[in-house]
Amino acid sequence: MKFGKVPNPEELEYDLPVEPLANSARLNRYELGSGAGRPQIYIGATGWSMKEWVGQWYPAGAKAADFLKYYGQQFNTIELNTTHYRIPKPDTIQKWYETVPADFRYCPKVPQFISHSRDLGASDDGLQRFVAALDGLKEKMGCAFIQLPPFFGADRLPLIERFLQRWPSLLPLALEVRHESWFADPFATEALMDTLAAHQTAAVITDVAGRRDVLHGYVTAPRTMVRFVGNGLIESDYTRLAAWAEKLREWNLPENYIFPHEPDNILAPDMAAWLGDHLRRMDFADSRGPKPDAGPEQMSFF
Repeated sequence: MKFGKVPNPEELEYDLPVEPLANSARLNRYELGSGAGRPQIYIGATGWSMKEWVGQWYPAGAKAADFLKYYGQQFNTIELNTTHYRIPKPDTIQKWYETVPADFRYCPKVPQFISHSRDLGASDDGLQRFVAALDGLKEKMGCAFIQLPPFFGADRLPLIERFLQRWPSLLPLALEVRHESWFADPFATEALMDTLAAHQTAAVITDVAGRRDVLHGYVTAPRTMVRFVGNGLIESDYTRLAAWAEKLREWNLPENYIFPHEPDNILAPDMAAWLGDHLRRMDFADSRGPKPDAGPEQMSFF
């Protein structure tokens, strides 16, 4: 991920933001109550077609046709970027559904022809066709997300409102904005978060070195989606993820999706494996992360 990349990430401070005041009332509605079970934390990467993982995260000699099967054994979710470029055919959806374990959840990205259009797809039936395709994922459908383009500013909030009115209320959704105007003005930030909360749409939280404003810390739904951008497994990558584990325990939401990004995606399983082990030691949520098929032991700072 090039968004928010900086030349010297090891020199920055990476504290999580102060808890927004609005979170308190929302968490009272969303968080798990006594006896309601444990939070579910889904840990994933951005794709399964990584030949570099063969011999470490996939078995030695693994064939590309089997990568999704091995990915599903290692991770329990995926930031499904392929849907950003096209709506998958029914036979593709069926294959995806059948190939992964029962606890796996897909998080498909809304197609670019919707998210980057002038009216967010209101002028054609693209949104309906996309949602219909997702029906084939059945119970393995996690949380879809829409990533709005960098030029999509706070003046276009009414367009988001109209989009959310069209989105089916029973299909979980998260929404990501990147334009600085959403965070430069606290009134714009609150207006966005209030709109998302009214539709129980999660506000995607992006933790990246060069844009600390998109690390907003708002909870607007009974779930959260965190896109975590590491810097090549430097020490702060681990301390940052440890802070996120504490935050997820504090929030106690039913569903949590976290996607550790690393340069070129090659090291993403290393970061995800560390997080999975860390969460197991904390023992407050149900989760799982990758286990190396071979290769060096995972780095530990805690």
